[in-house]
Amino acid sequence: MATTICFLIWVAFITDSVWTRTVRQVYEVHDPEDFNEQDFDCPRECFCPPSFPTALYCENRGLKEIPAIPSRIWYLYLENNLIETIPEKPFENATQLRWINLNKNKITNDGIERGALSQLKKLLFLFLEDNELEEVPSPLPRSLEQLQLARNKVSRIPQGTFSNLENLTLLDLQHNKLLDNAFQRDTFKGLKNLMQLNMAKNALRNMPPRLPANTMQLFLDNNSIEGIPENYFNVIPKVAFLRLNHNKLSDSGLPSSGFDVSSILDLQLSHNRLTKVPRINAHLQHLHLDHNKIRNVNVSVICPATTTLPADQDSFSYGPHLSYLRLDGNEIKPPVPMDLMNCFRLLQTLII
Repeated sequence: MATTICFLIWVAFITDSVWTRTVRQVYEVHDPEDFNEQDFDCPRECFCPPSFPTALYCENRGLKEIPAIPSRIWYLYLENNLIETIPEKPFENATQLRWINLNKNKITNDGIERGALSQLKKLLFLFLEDNELEEVPSPLPRSLEQLQLARNKVSRIPQGTFSNLENLTLLDLQHNKLLDNAFQRDTFKGLKNLMQLNMAKNALRNMPPRLPANTMQLFLDNNSIEGIPENYFNVIPKVAFLRLNHNKLSDSGLPSSGFDVSSILDLQLSHNRLTKVPRINAHLQHLHLDHNKIRNVNVSVICPATTTLPADQDSFSYGPHLSYLRLDGNEIKPPVPMDLMNCFRLLQTLII
């Protein structure tokens, strides 16, 4: 039980670290007395809360243009409007911006003036979800730590787009139109600190090439991926959370070592075409294999140490760390073999 609690705490820490690494810097509290009367000029289209002088709320107002942003603003909320363009002029004085939310607008790549975003030298978070983008916008400020582009029409990543984004920790490209030809071997070059990469719900048939070495969370659900190259994970030795649910993976599409990767703690392979449990590493803690075509489970793959486990030992302190296993939605027929049942008793959660 203590192991599970520690694992969950670690998972929460790693998952949230992408969000919290700079949150302390971003959410600095400012005393209203630090600003003079002129600083509180507020665009008539927006709301400027006196108790939060560094924030500007312009969301849900039917805006077609970005208003002039006062110099004091750190946090800009423009989501759910009708904005089509991002020109330079509204940001001329906004040199302190850390956070821009432009989700749910009508922004196109042609509508982004070339220097409009790159001039924001302190920007950390950029949200452009649910727009009309067809490629990843560029150039972007070197300071950027999170780029959220989910639910656009992105099918292209121009060469050099990420070359200067060494501070980026999270890149969200889920639910776009990415094909395999969108990637070159150097597409992700420059992303030295990327920790989370989300490319779920695209049209990929192959694993993306040459991912950043520090990637810890890789989400590729709902693509059409058929196989994983041999030694693919050698270039991402820190990957801990791998999601490949709803793809077309088969036994023949996996490398001979399967997922025997010591860094992986959470592996999700639900809704694929596997007929057997792939080889896993003893460090794996969560394994999702539901809704495949598995008929038999080799106990030595999941619990290789059970055959040497003393009969009077009721705890498991060596060998595999697997504590969560999903096998429902497969073709495993009862009765389950006794050695498999003994193996399952070592698990804290089993769904079959």
